[in-house]
Amino acid sequence: MISIPQRIAEELSIKESQVSAAVELLDEGATVPFISRYRKEVTGGLDDGQLRTLEERLRYMRELDDRRATILKSIKEQNKLTPELEKSILQADTKNRLEDLYLPYKQKRRTKAQIAREAGLEPLATILFENHQLNPEQEAAAFVDAKKGVADIKAALDGARQILMEQFAENADLLQQLREYLWANGIIESRVIDGKETEGAKFADYFEYDEAINKIPSHRALALFRGRNESVLQMSLKVAGEDELDSHPCEQIIARHFAIENKNQPADKWLQDTVRWAWKIKIFTHLDVELKMKLKEAAEEEAIKVFASNLNDLLLAAPAGPKAVLGLDPGLRTGVKIAVVDETGKFVDQAVIYPHAPKNQWDQSIAVIAALSKKHNVKLLSIGNGTASRETDRLAKEVIKKYPELGLNAIVVSEAGASVYSASEFAAKEFPDLDVTIRGAVSIARRLQDPLAELVKIEPRAIGVGQYQHDVSQTQLARSLDAVVEDCVNAVGVDVNMASTPLLSQVSGLSVTMADNIVEFRNANGAFKNRQQLLGVPRLGPKAFEQAAGFLRIMNGDNPLDQSSVHPEAYPVVEKIIEQNKKAIKSIIGDAGFLKQLNARDYTSDQFGLPTVTDILKELEKPGRDPRPEFKTAEFMDGVEEIKDLKIDMILEGVISNVTNFGAFVDIGVHQDGLVHISALSNNFVKDPREVVKAGDVVKVKVMDVDVKRKRIALTMRLDDEARDQVAEIKKEAPRKNRSNKTRPKATASVGNSAMADALTQAFKR
Repeated sequence: MISIPQRIAEELSIKESQVSAAVELLDEGATVPFISRYRKEVTGGLDDGQLRTLEERLRYMRELDDRRATILKSIKEQNKLTPELEKSILQADTKNRLEDLYLPYKQKRRTKAQIAREAGLEPLATILFENHQLNPEQEAAAFVDAKKGVADIKAALDGARQILMEQFAENADLLQQLREYLWANGIIESRVIDGKETEGAKFADYFEYDEAINKIPSHRALALFRGRNESVLQMSLKVAGEDELDSHPCEQIIARHFAIENKNQPADKWLQDTVRWAWKIKIFTHLDVELKMKLKEAAEEEAIKVFASNLNDLLLAAPAGPKAVLGLDPGLRTGVKIAVVDETGKFVDQAVIYPHAPKNQWDQSIAVIAALSKKHNVKLLSIGNGTASRETDRLAKEVIKKYPELGLNAIVVSEAGASVYSASEFAAKEFPDLDVTIRGAVSIARRLQDPLAELVKIEPRAIGVGQYQHDVSQTQLARSLDAVVEDCVNAVGVDVNMASTPLLSQVSGLSVTMADNIVEFRNANGAFKNRQQLLGVPRLGPKAFEQAAGFLRIMNGDNPLDQSSVHPEAYPVVEKIIEQNKKAIKSIIGDAGFLKQLNARDYTSDQFGLPTVTDILKELEKPGRDPRPEFKTAEFMDGVEEIKDLKIDMILEGVISNVTNFGAFVDIGVHQDGLVHISALSNNFVKDPREVVKAGDVVKVKVMDVDVKRKRIALTMRLDDEARDQVAEIKKEAPRKNRSNKTRPKATASVGNSAMADALTQAFKR
């Protein structure tokens, strides 16, 4: 049997030695960020993407091997394990193949076939299967035995048929052949359940819908399954033209597999009927469930990738940096909640104002914002994008206009997850005396300063940048999103003297308990002065220190290297550079001219190879550099605050709020994101929207179509497009007519989250 490292190496097109080294490190407790950053020599330079895939495949293959061992043990205990079967089981490379092989030996409820065998009918099944010249009725007569429950010839033949049907349905090679045929040729047919037309109106585009199972994109597949789960849609798996054929194509495959054909022999008709019943009753039922599950799992996997990609972009959005911020959590009747945080993110003040109806305390509200801004030297006003955000944005702009000496800027930010944070255990611990609404305003203020540091406090699934996130495997989603958070946090690095427990707990090698202990140690002993002090934190031992130290930054500490990503274990490399060049450590940090002239090979050793030394020299040029982009903001157009304010051909600035496989959603400041269909992202062909945009990007768009009643906005980033041309082009991409000559419905995501709400219906709108 091929080893797991061999199999993964073949899949990823890398060396087996690289896989073995990575597996060993993972098994020792090393994290992906640590391995990709600090063990390049060991793994041959595998990056974090390759390592994440390797980790996933390793988990799958180990589960496969565990199941393989269980199956082998079970069949051995039944004394039915032949050398050929054992070889097939050992070579099985998927869970489906393994379960197919195990099917005949799997302990199951007493079947009709088992009852027939107990009645002594297996010889009858065997002779009729092997000799088509025999007459079934004549042969069955010899097996009639009322004492065994075989009352007559019909009962004998029915029992023999059940035995053959089970044998056909448990043939692993046949099942694989049928599975592949159906996946290549199957069509998912969706129809509305009678009487559900009104109740399930949001699924209207799937009331009469056909599409090849292997072509259905993830968002459409998940919409179909949600419609089925809500008892609105009925989904069927069919093969094109099967209703017009004398026999189903899969019945023909089964017959060929067992050399059953109509040669006008006595047993031919009986055997062909057996094939038909085996397909309809045994095999199709099994494969129908399996292939729909395969479609769902593939759709879930793609949806999770979309969510992970958007989350990555959101977490790595540009930070405004250490500036005092006044956060505004907009509201109408309940007022606008205000929280002020200083340049370090510390909460310093609060207020509630009522600028909007019904109180309309506009001037008083302006005065409160101006006074708080002046008192705390506020430079940025961070406005949540929920209800009344545009009205509050207008208020902020009036403050800026009326008090230019304050030097304020106002930015509307996503408040997704703020309410989740405000009601969380961590928020209650951090601000036990604050109302939950003020905690939300604190979060809105801080996420402008540093989106990553604030968003890690929120369950990733609550941030809401995915499609159909509640319909996918929550375990797999959580694992994927947790990996994204871990990768982002470690890519940026963490200031150990400023970071919260949630942020520290995402650092390689640190648990929540260790993170808590770091904060408690810091509170009790003051700021950390060097990385070595971390070893004094309770429960943070040498292994955790090895994993975490390179990602923890100590600004203005005893050792300048502690604010860089150079790992403490590699400090001897820097000391060697200093010694050989007779320079002080502070003089070489940031001296790009000097560092570029060094030959990395001169400082390698048995312990530190060329990749590590090269990384060290790059880091010394710009120590602790932040990989995130420069902070930029979008300017929403004055007077455009609601969807009814939009006009065709209007050009606006907005922020990409979500990216999907079919396009990107843009927040243009009207409380409803607009969709830029994939065909309207660029003048060039776009296969994946992420090639063009990512969450957080500031873009210019043109309004193509507005449906105020249904709250749908079609946008384009091709600013020279004309509205009628764009709508016509999108229309051309609508699914073709199905075989019943009825227009194939326009796929919709109107059952997704707020961003997905009207995606494809808008995209394929006529």
